[in-house]
Amino acid sequence: MIFPCIDLMDGKVVQLIQGREKALEADSPEEMLERFAAFPEIQVIDLDAAMGRGSNDEVVRMLASAAAIRAGGGVRTPERAQALVEQGARNVIVGTAAFTKTGINEPLLAEMRDTIGRDRLLVAVDSKEGRIVVKGWQEATSLTAEAVLRSLEPYCSGFLCTYVDKEGMMQGTDLDWFRRLRAATSLELTAAGGVTTLEDVRALLAMNVHAAVGMAVYTGRIRLEDLAALLPNG
Repeated sequence: MIFPCIDLMDGKVVQLIQGREKALEADSPEEMLERFAAFPEIQVIDLDAAMGRGSNDEVVRMLASAAAIRAGGGVRTPERAQALVEQGARNVIVGTAAFTKTGINEPLLAEMRDTIGRDRLLVAVDSKEGRIVVKGWQEATSLTAEAVLRSLEPYCSGFLCTYVDKEGMMQGTDLDWFRRLRAATSLELTAAGGVTTLEDVRALLAMNVHAAVGMAVYTGRIRLEDLAALLPNG
């Protein structure tokens, strides 16, 4: 599966570098929906909610009403997860709240799983310099992605794993890291961060890893027609 990404900030579609610097503003959310119409599902991240400075709930609701989406950003409570499901999200992505400084936030994950169902819950496992990072990738934990995936399996149906070191930099990604993650879990795995070329996407799909593609699409490095051709019915 290939997931085009819509990242929202102040009601607009944006792309950030390393989760900090805004690299570009894209067409409106409605226009991006049209551009991504060939893809079965879209990944939507509310950056304002993730950074704790508001939300783009109305835009998320509009997107969810018009397309199949997986939604994340600021999912810190079961109530927030449930709200996204009620807005129409097919899957909900939880990141920062899934972890403590030293381990997994098992009570919260269990509550989220019991609220929306394990099949709807995805855990974002974002790594920078070998460690899982949280709070908009600004704070490092003592954990590694490879070490925690198995322990997270009882709570979710899959993982969104971002290689933050290359996020938005158009320099390629670390395929070896994703290969190690693929060996660490039997659940669905989606790769993000530095997915720059069609060759990157093909390599991920060949190892049974989904690809979430953002900057490469928005800058034209990867043409949507070529990406769509890699879909099972492409």
